[in-house]
Amino acid sequence: MKIKQSEAERHVLNITVDNEAGILAKIAGLFTARGYNIDSLTVADISENHSVSRITIVTNGPPHVIDQIEAQLDRLVPVHRVVDLTQAGPHVERELALVKVSGVGEKRVEALRLADIFRARPVDTTTGSFIFEITGPPDKVDSFIALMRELGLVEVGRTGVVGMMRGPEAA
Repeated sequence: MKIKQSEAERHVLNITVDNEAGILAKIAGLFTARGYNIDSLTVADISENHSVSRITIVTNGPPHVIDQIEAQLDRLVPVHRVVDLTQAGPHVERELALVKVSGVGEKRVEALRLADIFRARPVDTTTGSFIFEITGPPDKVDSFIALMRELGLVEVGRTGVVGMMRGPEAA
């Protein structure tokens, strides 16, 4: 089923699961079998005894498709909870990226100036390149990378989105 870009909406899903072998494959398989794309995927252990993990998936689709995905995820046995942060209300999203930029002279100075504006931190430096660490919402990371392309972008590594509801209640 091909989704028109105009109908597709970006959604951030938080899925709390038992930390067991194969669960990530089951969830990815659910998306693959139905032709849905995963734009970003992160997984982390979130319990003291290592029994529960949180999977954060960024995907696109019209509301009825996202509802279908949530319902199918809820039916998987090791899934405890599925929350669409996009629909649930105010939330915080962050991503970390390492951005390698080569350059000398004026381009080097400009890369450092832009990094300062974006609060990107140089974590490695040589006479011909930098590796910057940047964290923030995905659009901030995208903007920084786009500017670095003009100055000598060499390589990018991104963690994927992690999201959490604002306020005292867990999601």
